[in-house]
Amino acid sequence: MKIATLGIDLAKRVFQIHGLDERGKIVLRKRLSRNKLLNFFNTLSPCLVGMESCGGAHYWARKIRDLGHDVKLISPQFVKPFVKSNKNDYNDAEAICEAIVRPSMRFVSIKSVEHQDIQALHRVRERLIKERTALVNQIRGLLSEYGIILPIGIQNVRKSLPLILDNTENELTPISRELFAELFTELRSIEEKIAKCHRHIERVFLNNPVCHKLAEVEGVGTLTATALIAAIMILFFY
Repeated sequence: MKIATLGIDLAKRVFQIHGLDERGKIVLRKRLSRNKLLNFFNTLSPCLVGMESCGGAHYWARKIRDLGHDVKLISPQFVKPFVKSNKNDYNDAEAICEAIVRPSMRFVSIKSVEHQDIQALHRVRERLIKERTALVNQIRGLLSEYGIILPIGIQNVRKSLPLILDNTENELTPISRELFAELFTELRSIEEKIAKCHRHIERVFLNNPVCHKLAEVEGVGTLTATALIAAIMILFFY
């Protein structure tokens, strides 16, 4: 059995595989558990392998490519037109298998581990900033119930809250004073984590010549340059 093309529907534990020979005839329909996938590909002769670009796809693409196969990642939106009937693992694997052999198909470049590091840093930073914003809004909202109004802005909360906690003449009770002290500690903790992410991103910037080139463009700084580097493997198709 000579397999020329394989489509894989990725999952957390069990993967569906659909294989075609050189004439496009179905020669393989198989379900494999996660821990058996690489062993399976290690026994195959080099072939064209397709997967949707989704969570975990870049990891599997690197691993399967290292075993000598030609791996292509496709955006899910380009696979959908090839699904012939109800969406399920088998039909998705078959659709991927058909999509990757289309001459006009566009593919997503496989990210390196370094690219994924940068993207992870930006995603964590973004999540922390959202948490900080939500926490600051909650602090301001709760303080207003005690007749204490703070202007909009993280810096105003950071500067004013310690003074409010030290002020024994406002309407804060011992319970609320302790609560706001804990919220302020939480805010400082989040900001320390954001600062740590920034330091990691700055190191990436300093060690990446491409980032230096991007930073030559007016308005592009450390964050923008590293974010572009992280996204570039998604934006460019071949």
